[in-house]
Amino acid sequence: MVFWEGYVSDEAMGTFAPVVVYWLYAGFYQLLPPLDNYRLHTRKEEEERNLVPLQSVVKGVLLNQLVQVAVAHGIFLLTSQAGSSGVTVQPLLPVQILQIAIAMLVMDASQYFVHQYMHQNKFLYRHVHSQHHRLVVPYAIGASYNHPLEGLLDTFGGVISFLISRMTARTAAIFFCFMAIKNVDDHCGLWLPGNIFHLLFQNNSAYHDIHHQLQGAKYNYSQPFFPIWDKLLGTHMPYRVVKRADGGFEARVAKD
Repeated sequence: MVFWEGYVSDEAMGTFAPVVVYWLYAGFYQLLPPLDNYRLHTRKEEEERNLVPLQSVVKGVLLNQLVQVAVAHGIFLLTSQAGSSGVTVQPLLPVQILQIAIAMLVMDASQYFVHQYMHQNKFLYRHVHSQHHRLVVPYAIGASYNHPLEGLLDTFGGVISFLISRMTARTAAIFFCFMAIKNVDDHCGLWLPGNIFHLLFQNNSAYHDIHHQLQGAKYNYSQPFFPIWDKLLGTHMPYRVVKRADGGFEARVAKD
């Protein structure tokens, strides 16, 4: 039983809820006070180093989400598991948890190898992936600011994770909403005390901030959940989070 049952179909939730959740969570960060004592970069750095205005970032994110919605709608139509009564039998909770865990691992593998190749191939980096790195200082709303081709590849990664894990649309709605929240949090640019994502995941806002800096551009490709592939393939760059003298925090490269 879920709160939307009887009001909205699982397929509609799986299609649109991740987009709504993205903007609600990113908007929450956007509306917070400056929180200078918890920022990984100063506001001055964000203004001076980022190469694209907020308006263009919003347009870019919306374009990618339009593609995401179209693909999700088509996949849910093709893979509907509803019986003759129009009702989809939901797996037991332990099975759903296992499916989400599988989807997380598949998504991490897909994201890692696409992301790494985007950096290694000079043409793709220059013409595609560099758009995301125009936000040298990441912030929440820009989490999904990518070139449309990269956005499409990320969406296909989600499709593959959905198909391999054999989730129902209901489980997928939960998984992709969680992934949207995690993606936003990884780009929020803040190091907040008690943030559950910092406690549960090594791959977090500081981990990804290292990747957005010059010395870490060819490291810390893993996203959005675990640093497994970075550690297996030698692209893991250890770091430590230290307090800045003028307030806030800084993610600094550290030796193993």
